[in-house]
Amino acid sequence: MKLEDRRKEIIDLLIEQGTVGLDDLAVRFGVSKMTIHRDLDDLESAGLLRKVRGGASIETSLQFESDYRYRARRDTDAKRRIARAAVDLAEPGMTVLINDGTTAGLLAERLAEKRPLTVITNNLAAIEALTEAPGITLLALGGTYSRKFNGFFGVVTEEALAHLRADLAFLSSPAISGGVCYHMDQEVMRSKRMMIESASRAVLLADRQKFGRTALYRLTDLGRFDTVITDAALPPDHATPLVESGVRILIAKDEE
Repeated sequence: MKLEDRRKEIIDLLIEQGTVGLDDLAVRFGVSKMTIHRDLDDLESAGLLRKVRGGASIETSLQFESDYRYRARRDTDAKRRIARAAVDLAEPGMTVLINDGTTAGLLAERLAEKRPLTVITNNLAAIEALTEAPGITLLALGGTYSRKFNGFFGVVTEEALAHLRADLAFLSSPAISGGVCYHMDQEVMRSKRMMIESASRAVLLADRQKFGRTALYRLTDLGRFDTVITDAALPPDHATPLVESGVRILIAKDEE
């Protein structure tokens, strides 16, 4: 098996399983553990995984966000409920911003219910969902494509955002703690910050698994959001900073 094919299969295994063992990979591919070590080192350097004792993981950590394809498989029921609740905040005639993320991608699938809308996004899943949607004027933000985040980022994205204005922005964050949102990636963080600045109101989409975590970069204070939509009642230590900041907490309910 070619090196590129082996490394692609390692990533595919991680997307399915979350973690892989060094010994298991060596046996699976019929190569030495040293060869697997080099594979994992190079994949880690590319930001595709993180090495752990005895193997590798694709799951989120303080400095690492998991691959979009892995995140898209997790907590899908909660994310669909959040997306369903979020779409009710959009009104016909609005200009809406959608950031990267799996929940935002699910929200995009429902936005035609509120047409006519103008939608601005750097999220490839959202772009694909809205390309043929009736009543939707789609402004796709350019930039450098990130397969890991399935979106567009960088100077081109930020320059476009600087010249746009929206009524409502739907944002996500992988880590929320103590009244602050965090993110692991500097470029992604910058685009999210600019979306908040570019909108009259910002809404945070965050399932309960995101609370109680921190990450490398401070994204923004929770008080910058008008509403936080989550999938279950938050414990007091997570809810209190929101209430004290005047942020509305909206619990997404099951579909009746």
